[in-house]
Formats: sequence, C-alpha cells, structure tokens
Amino acid sequence: MIFPHTHLSLSGERLTVTYSLGAADLATARQRAEGICLEQTVELPAGLLAQDDLGTQVVGRLEALTPRPNRRFEAVISYASETVGDELTQLLNVVFGNTSMQPAIRVEQLSLPPSLLALFKGARFGQAGLRRLLGVERRPLLCTALKPLGLSAPDLAALARQFALGGIDLIKDDHGLANQSFAPFKDRVQRCAAAVAETHQQTGQLSLYAPNITAGPSRLLDNAWFAKEAGAGAVMITPGLTGLEAIRQLAMDDRFGLPILSHPAFRGTLVIDPEQGMSHGLVYGLLPRLAGADASIYVNFGGRFAFSQADCRAIVEATTAPLGPLPPIFPMPGGGMTLAHLPEMLTFYGREVILLIAGGLYGHGPNLLDNCRQFRAQAEALS
Repeated sequence: MIFPHTHLSLSGERLTVTYSLGAADLATARQRAEGICLEQTVELPAGLLAQDDLGTQVVGRLEALTPRPNRRFEAVISYASETVGDELTQLLNVVFGNTSMQPAIRVEQLSLPPSLLALFKGARFGQAGLRRLLGVERRPLLCTALKPLGLSAPDLAALARQFALGGIDLIKDDHGLANQSFAPFKDRVQRCAAAVAETHQQTGQLSLYAPNITAGPSRLLDNAWFAKEAGAGAVMITPGLTGLEAIRQLAMDDRFGLPILSHPAFRGTLVIDPEQGMSHGLVYGLLPRLAGADASIYVNFGGRFAFSQADCRAIVEATTAPLGPLPPIFPMPGGGMTLAHLPEMLTFYGREVILLIAGGLYGHGPNLLDNCRQFRAQAEALS
C-alpha cells in the first residue's frame, strides 16, 4: 500500500547526527546511509511513502556523505526536531535505535537545535556549583571510593571518616556496593553519611558522601530520598544499568537538589569498537550532561583500561564545550590511577577536573590518612 498524503506543520528545526559507517564503495555507503534515514524514523521502505510531508520532512535527510580512510564513510543525517517529542529516551531512539543493531555503524557526533536544548535543564550544580558547594575555588576536586565489596557497613564508615579527615572532597561508594547482606544500603548510607558529617563538625572541612543509589526504578527513587534524608551530600547513578532518564528525573526535581555523579559501568561496549557503537564524547560527555549529571566518571588513559588520550580529550570537550544554556560539568577520570599519575593528569586536564583515585590511594602506603593528605597536598602543589 501507499500511505495517504500527510500534511504536517513542522518548525523546520532539525537535529544533526554524524555517523561513521563501513562500506565497500560510495554507492554502497549511500545505500546504507539512506537506510539509516528510514530506519530511524518511519521504518518503512521508501517506495511505500508518498512524496509529501511524511517523506520529505519526517524521514531523515542525508546532508553529506564523505569518504574516509579504510573503507569508512562519514554520513551527516538530520532529523526533524518533532520526531524527538520531549523525551530523552526518544532522542536516543531517533539517534541510534534500530540502527545500533546494524554492523559497522558508529555515532560520532550529535548537534541539537535550540528547541531541543531547551528541553534539557542540564546539571543543577555543574562545575561552578560544585565548587561553590565545596568551597574550592581553584584546585582540582578530589574523589575516592569506598571499597572493597564485602566490607561491613561499620568498616566502610570508618574508611569514609579517614577520607574526610584526609581532605578528600567527594567520597563515593564503589559501584559494586548495592544492597548486599554484608553492608545493607540503608545501614551503610546512614553510617557513612554520619561519619562524614561528624568529621565536618570536628574539622570545619567539608566533604560530600555520594552513595550508589543504582537500582530498579522504584527502589532507585526510594534510595535517592533515603540518602538525602540520611545526610548524603551527593548520589551516584550508573545510567548504563538504569537509563539516563534516572539521572534526568532527579536532576530536574527541585525538592531533591543533590549533585549527581554518573558512573561508566555497562556502557563500555558502546565505545570500545572504533567502527561500531558511539563515540566516547557522546557516551561519557554529552549524554550525561544532557541528562543532568554534575560529573561524569570514566576511565583515564594510562590505567588498566584501553581509553586513549584522544578518547579522554573528546570526553573533556563534550563535558565543557558551549551547549546552549547547559552549564559545563566535571570530567572525572579514574580507573587504575595512582598518586604517581598526578603530574601527567594535571598537565592533561588542568584544574577543571575531579581526580578519582581509589585503589591507588589505598595502596600508596600503610597509613590511609597520610595517603589522603599526600593526595591533597600534591594536587594543591601541582595546580
């Protein structure tokens, strides 16, 4: 059948997605790109569409197709802003829904028009807000993680107290801490939040405890509000497990009002293959920023993971580049970092970064409090 003529009144604003795709030649690349235009919108063969507003405005539009080395092609495709509606979930669906199941296609860049940027409020705090909250004007912020999995809630609280005494700004749960019997969520959060608060009262030095609230939809919200009531200073969510909308809903809620850290777990397969998935800057930079994260955790170059300097630079640019009214957020590199990495990290990132050192801080020496103070002193001296 041919669908009847459709007349739409659209704004003319379009979002633009840059894809990298593999193809044997230009003709095949064009066929693949035109397939994306259909797949990401009407999901019908072009022959079933009349040449009306449905076919000319709703279907994606191939704006440019450029050959790249190694039988790769760059395809720039635009979509009508109205196809997104007003949802972050649908934005992701338009950008890479069914096409994510096609081989050798990678989303490299995403550009949003003002009408879509206006839908996203971004981070409640961002770089400037977190600095004001913590009272840190110039130096990089410092973060570490409570670990290992298997410790009791009292033992984790004792570690939190040492970190706070040592001058660590953000003390987060390791992402593996959930609601296990050996350290139940509520017991752990109450004890760790109290330990950090007591240290603040003793020293006047503020640290924020960020429990991992990642869970299913209803439990995540319960966890978030329990953490706030228990005195946590921030929260951490793993959007690869919960979806980015979990971050967005809390970031937009004026009653909640806590900083949100985005954890990278479960999204690695999106970025690791250079010919498939999505770019590092999108996954760990732009998308958490749109959702409302105040800082995006990712694995740094030179550690136990495979991210390169170029990958990390792309993440930094996506967290900080001008983006309509949305404030810049903190890049938060970690993953196998030690105090020995600090000079290189500070040269690479400058001051607008949260330095995450966890295992390397535990293992730096026998006295954890001294290790923390060295971390703080080195970061201050090098910045």
